[in-house]
Amino acid sequence: MLKGKTALVTGSTSGIGLAIARALARQGANVMLNGFGEPALIEQLRKEIAASGVRVEFHPADMAQPTQIAELVRETAARLGSLDILVNNAGIQHVAPIDKFPPERWDAVIAINLSSSFHTIHHALPFMKRAGWGRIINIASSHGLVASAEKVAYVAAKHGVVGLTKVVALETARTKITCNAICPGWVLTALVQKQIDARAAEKKISPEEARLGLLGEKQPSLEFVTPEQIGELAVFLCSDAAAQIRGASYSIDGGWTAQ
Repeated sequence: MLKGKTALVTGSTSGIGLAIARALARQGANVMLNGFGEPALIEQLRKEIAASGVRVEFHPADMAQPTQIAELVRETAARLGSLDILVNNAGIQHVAPIDKFPPERWDAVIAINLSSSFHTIHHALPFMKRAGWGRIINIASSHGLVASAEKVAYVAAKHGVVGLTKVVALETARTKITCNAICPGWVLTALVQKQIDARAAEKKISPEEARLGLLGEKQPSLEFVTPEQIGELAVFLCSDAAAQIRGASYSIDGGWTAQ
């Protein structure tokens, strides 16, 4: 479906971003990976994805640095021939009450979770306009629609991503470029697994009880969203069937925001 297209996926060396990169590559898209990690492991991932018959490159841009983001976008188009699909996935988290929240952590979360999406879109849109086609997918969160205590920077950033998505959708409404957001609930990433382990240790309960307790607070299905499910939703948003889906925020959260 996406043969000949090029996708840039930020934060794609693990977790949700990696699953999205794999899903797009399976549909024929060339992929620019981005993120942190051991060089040998990243090269292994690059080769693994490329085995599906597409071109795969890697760029280590720090998504907190606007000049590096600009270079990432330019290099994607230069090395892979175009930039047709942009997936803004890079993100970090910090948890603390607002009166104890370190200002430098606020700045870091806003920079990577929100400002980086502005910078990538700012630089990527001219390539899409010249090509006459594009898909921008912003990975927001259930926390882009509702709030939780002690996550002030993350919630503010993800709400900002939802607003950014709507503005870009309006500005591109009469083109063949679309912009939408995906809002996942709990996904079993390494970070979430650490929260489960900490809960189990603190409450002296089994890991399974800790898992169900964590899910039960927010996610009525009591099941995690998988990175692969998010990847397939991203593929759908790149399809012709999604051509008139513009400025939408797709909840994939086990019922979290239905409450």
